[in-house]
Amino acid sequence: MNQAEHASDVIKHVDLTLPANGGKVLMHSCCAPCAGELMEQMVANGIDLTIFFYNPNIHPLREYEIRKNENIRFAEKMGIPFVDADYDVQDWFARAKGMERDPERGRRCTMCFDMRFARTALYAHEHGFPIITSSLGISRWKNLDQINDCGVRMAEPYDGMTYWEYNWRVKGGGARMYEIAKREEFYAQQYCGCIYSLRDSNEWREKNGREKIAIGETWYEEKLA
Repeated sequence: MNQAEHASDVIKHVDLTLPANGGKVLMHSCCAPCAGELMEQMVANGIDLTIFFYNPNIHPLREYEIRKNENIRFAEKMGIPFVDADYDVQDWFARAKGMERDPERGRRCTMCFDMRFARTALYAHEHGFPIITSSLGISRWKNLDQINDCGVRMAEPYDGMTYWEYNWRVKGGGARMYEIAKREEFYAQQYCGCIYSLRDSNEWREKNGREKIAIGETWYEEKLA
């Protein structure tokens, strides 16, 4: 089924109004759990949505593949087109050089958002998408202002392109994100994604007497049961 055929199967919780003159949306997705609420609500509102998966920051490759395949699985279920972009991880490492010990929400994260949104905006420009957005902002672990600033700046070079700054955390969006993740039994990643967030998360776990992160072993039906 396509998106329109799925719309009647999704409960619409919010009324969405697209920015500018509307049009089809290219949504950068970081993972299925964060993207699920956005995908369902856009479909329920009749928005023409395509998923753009470009996350060369995710490490290791096994973690990247699991996150990507979970997103593909849900996109196929919802009838949403899915663009699988490059995993140019060496370019990401080159850009992160000198910022290996920067904290979360710092300049390394700004670089990472800029890199991913720049590729999203380029694809949107080349394929006729007037609106781009991202699922990154729904997570309470992220700085929404930082994300929106990166998105707006990366869309600016292209005439007629808008970065949609909608706050998906409000009106119960954050809670529904977890509800959908549990319902769909998504993979539950234990860290942001990059090798440095994995390192920092494991250092915190060791200090607090917890086991290190095990790649590919935690799923939402177990975590939230």
